[in-house]
Amino acid sequence: MLDWIADPAIWASLVTLTVMEIVLGIDNIVFISVIVGKIPPEQAKRARQIGLLLALVFRVILLFSLFWLTHLESDLFVLFGEPFSWRDLVLIAGGLFLIYKATVEIHQDVEGGPHKVSAGPKIYASFGAIVSQIAVIDMVFSVDSILTAIGMADHIGVMIAAVVFAIAVMYLASGPVAGFIERHPTTRMLALSFLLMIGLALVADGLGFHIPRGYLYAAMAFSAIVELLNVVARRNRTKPKG
Repeated sequence: MLDWIADPAIWASLVTLTVMEIVLGIDNIVFISVIVGKIPPEQAKRARQIGLLLALVFRVILLFSLFWLTHLESDLFVLFGEPFSWRDLVLIAGGLFLIYKATVEIHQDVEGGPHKVSAGPKIYASFGAIVSQIAVIDMVFSVDSILTAIGMADHIGVMIAAVVFAIAVMYLASGPVAGFIERHPTTRMLALSFLLMIGLALVADGLGFHIPRGYLYAAMAFSAIVELLNVVARRNRTKPKG
């Protein structure tokens, strides 16, 4: 145990893997920040806590199933000359879910659906459905990161520590981001567009067309900076002159 603690290579792999998990968690933060806006503020924090706790438990279970995970990339069948694995199917399913969710939310925002009186509560607005969606979509995002973690670290303890740190950062970041989106409604449409783009990228990956994540994150960062400037400009315009 002391050798494990004193080994600089172990600490280097922990730092590297933690940073990678946090970067890959950007998608999760965007999704969580948008989805918790569908429930009352007093329930949003609890939904984030439960959803991310479940996500952490699922990730640790997956990490302890290393042998099974290494076979996620084994070909299951070939369709139109393209081989498909369990990993591909998970990415396609998760991508389609994100595309569907983002499209529905955009349509409701444009048409004013959430503000109309309905006959009964919507399924997507229930507390249990929100928690389930946070946990499930985190599992989709975690497949690639966990498979990469297996290739980057040799110790299960390092992988678990990196996952715990990443989940903690997601929890800390999702609250402020969700609050910002709630205070500035125009950023919600931008966040939904991000989800649409991420969903398309996941489906493309599952179909064998890899889109470097760096391109997506660069586009997201640029758009976020522009929107932030718009928010500041609107705030300055509404300030009383005197």
